Amino acid sequence: MASSETHYTLPRPEFDSAPKVLIVVAPYYKDIADDLLAGSVAELEACGAFHEIAEVPGTLEVPTAIRIAHRQSNFDGFVALGCVIRGETTHYDTVCNDSSRALTLLGLEGACIGNGILTVETHAQAVVRSKPDMQNKGGGAAAAALHLIALTRRFGQERRGAGFRSPLENEILLAGDPESPKTA
Repeated sequence: MASSETHYTLPRPEFDSAPKVLIVVAPYYKDIADDLLAGSVAELEACGAFHEIAEVPGTLEVPTAIRIAHRQSNFDGFVALGCVIRGETTHYDTVCNDSSRALTLLGLEGACIGNGILTVETHAQAVVRSKPDMQNKGGGAAAAALHLIALTRRFGQERRGAGFRSPLENEILLAGDPESPKTA
């Protein structure tokens, strides 16, 4: 049973300048979302991070909102919050798998994301996991985002786009470095 297990928690990271974090929450189950949000905000504030909150209709929209903000804004990291409770159809599996996969892919592109989307069998399980004075998965998601931000800052903040450069972009880059070979 999960309640009897103990887990190691990393100490909070420290920052020279406060990180800016976007919390994207799907309030489909409002009571659960509110608790996840409370835990997340408390963890971010404990590290001195600035935060904004964006709401989306459901957990499938959370990764899209994060991608938009990651590409078009200046957030250091993101917290994904929501809850999926198993129902009578396979929709549960689709929502759980696709939202998780999309968040993972965004992370591999360089977005610092803490995943606080609960995937549970019952509402009672969600309550235990979401409450800040219980398992506090919202706080855990915020902590994960903060640790990834700290790693990004430690290893350098250079952001690189994904994909191929056009021949014109290659020429411009190569022209700026006299030591570079003129082939891409």
